[in-house]
Amino acid sequence: MSSRELRSNNMPTQIITGAAGFIGSHLADTLLERGDRVIGIDNFSRGTRANLALALKNARFELLTADLADANDCERLIGQLGARFSAKPGSEHISQLWHLAANSDIPAGVADLNVDLRDTFLSTVGSLRIARQFGIPDFFFTSTSAVYGEHEGQLTERSGPLLPISNYGAMKLASEAAISAATSAYLHRSRIFRLPNVVGARSTHGLIFDMYRKLAASSSAVEVLGDGTQCKQYLHVSELIDAALWIADHSTAPAIDCFNLGPSADTGITVRRIMEILLETAESQAVPHYSEGDRGWVGDVPHFAYSVEKLNALGWRAKGSSEDAIRRACVELRPRSAEAASL
Repeated sequence: MSSRELRSNNMPTQIITGAAGFIGSHLADTLLERGDRVIGIDNFSRGTRANLALALKNARFELLTADLADANDCERLIGQLGARFSAKPGSEHISQLWHLAANSDIPAGVADLNVDLRDTFLSTVGSLRIARQFGIPDFFFTSTSAVYGEHEGQLTERSGPLLPISNYGAMKLASEAAISAATSAYLHRSRIFRLPNVVGARSTHGLIFDMYRKLAASSSAVEVLGDGTQCKQYLHVSELIDAALWIADHSTAPAIDCFNLGPSADTGITVRRIMEILLETAESQAVPHYSEGDRGWVGDVPHFAYSVEKLNALGWRAKGSSEDAIRRACVELRPRSAEAASL
């Protein structure tokens, strides 16, 4: 049974932060398909209105521009929402807040410490302010496998200590801590989704996106960061959305909980295998040139494998493997290669 089959005749409003981004826009489309009313919030640092082309045609969708990391802009947004919504019983209310606004570019956060502080942690603080102001009971957060740091063996939700090696992972972990504190104070329920690498249409960075961009510039050779032995799990964005909604609809206790999201049947795919699939999909004869070392950048965790037993026990399993997700994303992103080359 898919979470998308669940329906209600009286769906309250839901908020998505980072709604114009890669994952946020897919979530908006899916919630609207379910019959929900959705308010999307974005500062358009990475998101685009084009990602919301389908949602903007829906009368149950509203898009607001705001920078949640800016206290003054957040206060303005609260005033704007306060004209319609209230935490008082019997008033129009917001039932769930999906916090997806964050920096998604790990190297960018290495180059500038303020990127992850602002776009990830302070945007979480702003989102929690909104949840508290309007008495929003449910808070959902897309975290990352990067919070674990480097560990041997399969990562479970109880793996530790949590020692991230990137600013990206550090600010995601700090956000998890802030959400934990908020849950003890005023949230009814919070769920933290620790994601693997997510791929699919509308993505703005990552190996597949970058390689198509490089192929558009050179048909003979492409440089690949790292020696190609990096091995990680991948999840297609459609499966991510389905899993997150399944958790939202089926996980009721405890007040705060976290879940690893990922494929059920594999431990990952190497960069070398991804390049084989990508070049095959692109019908390219380009030769990949790998660099030295087992990681592509500072803060890169070269190998990790999730345990998703907790999610499986809740009743959800991924339909595809990491390789399936890569193959699908290579097809979806291929038409964008020429566009990417011009960026």
